[in-house]
Amino acid sequence: MEHNVLKPGEGAQASSSLKNQMSQVIRLSIPAILAQISSMAMQYIDAAMVGSLGANASAAIGLVSTSTWLMSGLCISLATGFSVQVAHLIGGGREDEARSVLRQALVCALAMGLLLAGIGMSISGRLPFWLGGDGQIRPDASSYFLIYASALPAVQIRQLSGSMLQCSGNMRTPSLLNALMCLEDVVFNALLIFPGFTLPLVEVHVPGAGMGVAGAALGTALAEWVTALLMAGAVCLRSPRLRLVGTAGRWRPTRKCLANAARIAVPMAFEHTVLCGAQIASTRIVAPLGNVSIAANSLAVTAESLCYLPGYGIAAAATTLVGQSLGADRRDLARRFARLSVLLAVLLMSVMGVLMFLLAPAVFALLTPDPAVRALGSRVLRIEAFAEPLYAVSIAAAGAMRGAGDTLVPSILNLVSMWGVRITAAALLAPRIGLTGVWIAMCGELCFRGVLFLIRLLRGRWLERNLRV
Repeated sequence: MEHNVLKPGEGAQASSSLKNQMSQVIRLSIPAILAQISSMAMQYIDAAMVGSLGANASAAIGLVSTSTWLMSGLCISLATGFSVQVAHLIGGGREDEARSVLRQALVCALAMGLLLAGIGMSISGRLPFWLGGDGQIRPDASSYFLIYASALPAVQIRQLSGSMLQCSGNMRTPSLLNALMCLEDVVFNALLIFPGFTLPLVEVHVPGAGMGVAGAALGTALAEWVTALLMAGAVCLRSPRLRLVGTAGRWRPTRKCLANAARIAVPMAFEHTVLCGAQIASTRIVAPLGNVSIAANSLAVTAESLCYLPGYGIAAAATTLVGQSLGADRRDLARRFARLSVLLAVLLMSVMGVLMFLLAPAVFALLTPDPAVRALGSRVLRIEAFAEPLYAVSIAAAGAMRGAGDTLVPSILNLVSMWGVRITAAALLAPRIGLTGVWIAMCGELCFRGVLFLIRLLRGRWLERNLRV
């Protein structure tokens, strides 16, 4: 089912009820949150399966995880650059033009995916050395990143297709397909990581490839490729507003479409580079602390995703609602949707923060059998729980601002916050109090970032960045 905020030309009374607006935010947020849950579950599954192989295996993946996030973030940036245009066009009732943008986006996405794959595969051999990893974990870390990089075309197509569906108002299909990807990952990982396993209940032994860390990467890569094909089929063949079957249009990118995409995507790519660059710098700070700290840090980041996944789901809904509202020339409605989205994100992430504080030891018991990693990971994860309310503000507000095409200022705010606060504080605290100091710095920075985004949201200048599509 696809959802439109309101049709072009509807009067000021349309969608004026606060209850109705919150209902729309929730209705679009729930499928997006479920998609985030499936993504988080896949991370937990990978972490738990690899964690069973020992601390070194977890550390190998943890060493390059920030680099994989950087590549994925660049894919998201390109996808957003085109999908926000589609949200505006659909909000304005210009569906033929929206399909034209989709065609051009698919061409650019394939080219970008191949380019990123080439770059990633070419640096995979040296990356663990550049990141300061221990000699014991470098071979596994290198093979993991090489295999992941080979799947980047699939990651790009999946991100683009899912974003297009979401911005057309269809949150359900991407959610279901991302959940399916999670199940695929379980099956592929089980077959590829271990030499064999026994199915519960039926007691049937299934042989496996026994590839270890490389098997985890290959399982994820296969799940990405299958889901990318299904997601692209959903948007190109089945979407009522965007399907390309039986319609004619331009595939060669136009200057206007590329300029609009660049206006959104380039600052977002810069933002992801800043954030992931800071996370890579953080990895460099953590690496000298030893493999237990690397593993605990990586698994704690995975565990923390349980707290912020509602925020990212709501942010996706906010992008759609704000984009369609502005496309229908309803700036007042866009402002209200943005504020309601932030309020909902704060409420949900605050609850998740409390639960994470209470359940941190139990969560780590699921992720690793290593007692030292469990103890350290639980301690730092509880520190982060205090940052969740203001972290929610930054996530949801950024999603709303993306819907208006405002990505430059948020990227600058992230630059100031990450490098000016987190990395500086972590570099000072890590030699003195270890991994705990790194996470204290992270907690303080997320609170600072939330305040910056709240000020920008309330001032409302981000609404002046509206695209002209």
